[in-house]
Order: sequence, then C-alpha cells, then structure tokens
Amino acid sequence: MTEAQFIPKTYSNVKESGSVAWQAPSNIALVKYWGKHGVQLPKNASVSFTLSHCCTKTKISFQKKNTPGFDFEVLLDGKREVGFEPKVLKFFERIEPYLPFLRQYRFTIETSNSFPHSSGIASSASGLSALALCLVDMERMMEGVDMTEAFFSKKASFLARLGSGSAARSIEGPLVLWGSHPGFEGSSDLFGIPYSFPVHDIFKNYRDTILLVDKGEKQVSSTIGHELMHEHPYANNRFEEANNNLNRLRTILEKGDLENFIRLIESEALQLHAMMMTSLPYYILMKPNTLQIIQRIWEFRKSTGSNLCFTLDAGANVHVLYPESEQEAVRAFIEADLVKFCKHGEYIHDKAGNGAKKLV
Repeated sequence: MTEAQFIPKTYSNVKESGSVAWQAPSNIALVKYWGKHGVQLPKNASVSFTLSHCCTKTKISFQKKNTPGFDFEVLLDGKREVGFEPKVLKFFERIEPYLPFLRQYRFTIETSNSFPHSSGIASSASGLSALALCLVDMERMMEGVDMTEAFFSKKASFLARLGSGSAARSIEGPLVLWGSHPGFEGSSDLFGIPYSFPVHDIFKNYRDTILLVDKGEKQVSSTIGHELMHEHPYANNRFEEANNNLNRLRTILEKGDLENFIRLIESEALQLHAMMMTSLPYYILMKPNTLQIIQRIWEFRKSTGSNLCFTLDAGANVHVLYPESEQEAVRAFIEADLVKFCKHGEYIHDKAGNGAKKLV
C-alpha cells in the first residue's frame, strides 16, 4: 500500500456531533528499532509483544464548528493537561491530509492510563494509537461505504506511526511486525501488521513483569536518540543486525527454542543501549539498579535453569519475560530478590495481549 491509499474521498454522511472511545495497549519490542528516516519511517524492521494490562483509554467527543483552525483540549484523568496539547497539535498537523475533517470540529480528548503517568512507562505508543483509533472510527462513521476491518487497522496503525513510531505496533497483537523486511511478506514501513507466521505454544500467553526502576523524565528523549543515529558510526551495522535477528527470531518462535530466544532478546536490549552509549553525544539511560536486576536475572537463570530473560525499552525499567508455565516461580523470585531494586518497590505484572478494543 502507499500513503495515497489512506487519503479519503468525499464523505457522504457528515456528523454534526458525537463521540467514540477506544482502548489501546502498550507494547514491548523484542527486536528493536532505533533510527528513523523520512516522516517516522524505521531504518530497520521490528517485532513486539502487545501487552494486555498496560493500556490507554481514550474518548473523543466532537462538535461541528465554523471557526478556522484546529480546536481541541486534552483531559488526563478528568483534568486539563495542556502539556500534552503541543504533541497532539503536531500529530493533527501530520495526519490532516489523511483525515481532512479535523479542522471542522472541536474535540474534547479524554484519556487515562492503566499505569501511573509518572511510572516511567512510555505512554506515547498506547496513547497515540488509542487516539488514532478514535479518529479513524469517526471517519468510518462518515464514509458512504463500509471500511473493511483490515483497512481500518492498517490506517489506524499508519496514523499512529505519524505520532510515535512504536505506536504502529499497538493496534493488534499478540505479536506485531513493523517495517519492511524481505523475509516477511506484507511487511511495511507505513504500518504494523499482525505476525502471521507459526508460533510455538510456549510463546503464547507469554508473561512480562515490568520493574519500575526509575520514574523520572529521561535526560535524552527517544526523539533525540533516534536523531543521533543519523551520524552514528555503527548505525548501518546495527540496522543489518536487527533485520538478521528478525530472520533468526522467526525460526526461534516456530521451534519454541527458549535458549536462543533468551540470547537474542537480551542481546537486542543491550545493543539498543549500546547505540546510546556510543552516540555523539553519548549518554546512558540505564541506572545502577537496572544493572543489579540484570545481574540477578543471570544468576537466577544459571542456578535454577529458569527460562526468564530481560529486555529494556529506551529507559531504565526492566521487562522480565517468561513462559506462562514459570509464572509462580518467577514471580516468587521477583518478590524475594528484585523488588528491592524498584523505585518504591513498584512493578506491574502483564502478559501478551490481543490488541486494541472499542469501548462502549
């Protein structure tokens, strides 16, 4: 598909007012993308687990108006959040060619997260995908012909990507692939697609416990981090390695190869942070307690034969991944040995989920 296919024709059922609400999940990348080109296009393909409990609920109420310009306000947990509005404005400006009705309405955007806003968990993926879903659903109300579910999901992912790259992976689940890759038919830089290749039962209902190591604002944003990849001395090698790892992961997921899953997932996490530490200027987002947790995970795995592993996002928090069958043992280990490294002892138990859903 091309960008032009997401530009609508004239609407035949224009609404005066209404509302729509969606819930969209966060996701955690297994093979990471780090580095962009063009308008929110990835330099390499990535694949992620869609999460189940970490999500954003968003409702938009819309009213037809006659005044020019974009007109909206954002409410977080029922209170006006002006800090979010510049990002929403930039998002509206980017997506207007694909939703030309945006300037014709006043919007009230009510949003809330299932996780604390200050938890250190990035809400851009879930937040922007929820908003994109609401807007495409609004468009679906106004079209003269029915929009297929497949096209609806692709357009929502396409628009969400224009706000936050990783948001392209927060529409469907439990595994989502984003980025064009010759080994994966149907893959695209424009939107995420459900991972449709064979997956062994061991990787179904996979668990993710998120250890909240640091809840402060990152000293280097992901936007800046992506920009630093343009002149990065190891960038091209990293992009090639990520795409090769996707080929390896395909075999691993099909065979249920936990040993090589662990190696690949942890290597991907460390490569992501290695790119940060070798950028110019260089920076470190991991904290001392991040490293403590990683070391304890390695020790536990060696002493028990457990199949737990870790991955990291672009921050200090640690995602502990493990099969459903090991839930009891791993959670006992987390309580006994890892909680002390979390800020205020906070963590979130989650699992792979099936993607976004419409709310009543």
